Amino acid sequence: MSLVRMIARPMLASVFVVQGWKNFRDPEQQMPAAKSFTDKVGPALEKNAPNLPTDPKQLVRINAATQLGAGLALATGRFPRLAAAVLAVSLVPTTVAGHPFWESDDPEERSHHRAQALKNAGLAGGLLLASVDTEGKPGLAWRAKHAAGRARKSSKTAGRKAKKAAKSAKPS
Repeated sequence: MSLVRMIARPMLASVFVVQGWKNFRDPEQQMPAAKSFTDKVGPALEKNAPNLPTDPKQLVRINAATQLGAGLALATGRFPRLAAAVLAVSLVPTTVAGHPFWESDDPEERSHHRAQALKNAGLAGGLLLASVDTEGKPGLAWRAKHAAGRARKSSKTAGRKAKKAAKSAKPS
């Protein structure tokens, strides 16, 4: 692992670890935003995914635990691509519920929420980059494509060898 990755991953993950732990321990501060969010999307969730929880406190804790776990995984380099992708996805409800600047009439509040939403968009961009970082190694798609090519080449070679062996085995 390069020095940049060794430093950057924990730096990127730190906000998720700290906030995840804080929100998991004390979800009450996030409850008004979560309640507002579940009031809007709750009926659609209940209709399309009836097994998903809709209790705001439970959703805050689930999101917090997700961010804490994925943040720790990213910080320690355990499944960093998956962890970064999970964190990027977890930012969507966090941003929509917590920073709905489009709903605010107060210019100061609107500006604050817009800045926080843009900060989250920047974090999401960094997380998306981290989610595709293969550390200089070929990605899974490349490896699969080349493995298929090698298998095709091996089967052609084996076929030619079998034909040659069959011809030489025939009595003249």
